[in-house]
Amino acid sequence: MSEIDVAAKPVPDAESSRTSRIVLREATEEDREQIYRSRHDVYAVELGQHPQNPDGLLKNHLDEFNRYFVALIDGQMAGFISVTPPEGGEYSLDEYLDRKQWPFEDRDRLFEVRLLTVNSRRRGSLLATALMYASFRAVEASGGTRLVVIGRTEVASIYRSSGYQDHGIELVRGAVTFRLMSASVDQIREQVQKRPKLVSRIEQAVDWQLSFPLRKPAACFHGGGFFDDVGDGFQTLSRRQEIINADVLDAWFPAAPGVISTLSEHLDWLVRTSPPTGCQGLVTAIAAARGVPESCILPGAGSSDLIFLAFNRWLSTGSRVLLLDPTYGEYVHVCEQVLRCQVDRFPLRREDGFEVDGERLKEQLADGDYDLVVVVNPNSPTGRHLPMAELQSIIDATASSTRFWIDETYIEYVGSAHSLERFGCQRKNVVVCKSMSKGYALSGVRSAYLCASPELLEPLRALTPPWAVSLPGQVAAVKALEDPEYYQRQYHATEMARESMARDLQELGLEVIPSVANFLLTFLPSDGPTAAQVIERCRRSGVHLRDACNMGSALGTHALRTAVKSPQQNQQIVKAISQALSPVQA
Repeated sequence: MSEIDVAAKPVPDAESSRTSRIVLREATEEDREQIYRSRHDVYAVELGQHPQNPDGLLKNHLDEFNRYFVALIDGQMAGFISVTPPEGGEYSLDEYLDRKQWPFEDRDRLFEVRLLTVNSRRRGSLLATALMYASFRAVEASGGTRLVVIGRTEVASIYRSSGYQDHGIELVRGAVTFRLMSASVDQIREQVQKRPKLVSRIEQAVDWQLSFPLRKPAACFHGGGFFDDVGDGFQTLSRRQEIINADVLDAWFPAAPGVISTLSEHLDWLVRTSPPTGCQGLVTAIAAARGVPESCILPGAGSSDLIFLAFNRWLSTGSRVLLLDPTYGEYVHVCEQVLRCQVDRFPLRREDGFEVDGERLKEQLADGDYDLVVVVNPNSPTGRHLPMAELQSIIDATASSTRFWIDETYIEYVGSAHSLERFGCQRKNVVVCKSMSKGYALSGVRSAYLCASPELLEPLRALTPPWAVSLPGQVAAVKALEDPEYYQRQYHATEMARESMARDLQELGLEVIPSVANFLLTFLPSDGPTAAQVIERCRRSGVHLRDACNMGSALGTHALRTAVKSPQQNQQIVKAISQALSPVQA
């Protein structure tokens, strides 16, 4: 039975609670004894819901599997809440209603929230809300689908405001009348998302010591919507021939012939054989191709794998991070949503063509005490490149305590000679992240690496699992590095296709940002359809494009990014955009 009531034990005065953080944690056995006494004081002695007993404890068989979460202030218990999981097979609701009378059907992952209790001097504070939120997150993190509460009539409005539906059923126990209420997890999540400031208040006021995170881990939005048409169950892969996936930046050309022939010839063995534990052959091939020591290479299963590995090691909620704006969304996601860092943005201006102003960046770095600076170069989604000498100058002018993460996913389209890999090996505050997906047409096998001084990589190496890159991924990357001439021809062809496509889009009235990579950032006419509308219309003809509005704080609703594909596919993309912009289509 879920209640918000008065615990009998004395507590510190209300003023002290305003300055003390609330500690939320799972109850210990010692806590449980105090909870059982408090339950007796409140629900037996004060409310008359249960008969009093001489030992002064109130508990039942549900407590064998109930979870309790307690709130402590200045080391003293100030409140608690209980969650009854489905694994126990029964709920307190069973004592009131036969299951045939339950007004909801989804019961497989049903959790009952019970016994919300707050000490008298904590009423009206954030404490009850924090406990209710903790119970919801416990259910959400456990894969629950519905929550049910039996709430005292006097406090039922609190549950309704949290998203619970009152089923109009009154239940009576002793001198107390209750209301039966429930909500799906999705319904409460919807209410939570409408109140971001409340969650922030809880985050600021609470020392969250529970096993699940305070915030639900957010997913970063990427391209890849084309899989909705192809089928993410992989049963209709032949549909790939009917679509153009320009919403992602995968290479339009195939991997080098040696990659394809080797994988084809040995595929059966490659997919059933464990790869070299430490990717030694791949490390050797990368070091030879880049002219750096093997100790300066750390492989991983794609750049995102390495971002999560390194940032989780280096950063915390107190870390200060500087990001370009706009830039690759994974960095904003990891720093702000996952690690909750203090993130500053270095705005790139549309009127400047989104070029990085090196002098202005130096000034901001001089004024700020940053733990990490992320520079995607060439940048995504803009396609602009900061020359190597200028970037080195910026790094040299910045305090050595600031670490630089240089993402060179698209550097091959500029030329590998422009990479900072050798420079990074000689610095103790520079890490170069190199994906082999976009430049080598290996997105599907997830192969990437970090290049930095051994001192920077050693702590990360200890956290890298064995077999970090699959055997097909290792073999493909090694064979790709053996054929630089092939890829140089593809980069040149991409440049020609990009410039031709840019001219065609400009003729349609789009503003096209100059790019050095395999994509173009464009702005649709401001008096026409938005990027979201154009994308939806293009999809009908099998062309998938990317709405860039959420890739920066000021790109707006008409920012559209397209990958550069083959000349023939580019013509189809341009035609689809033209049709989407036409008044008849609109």
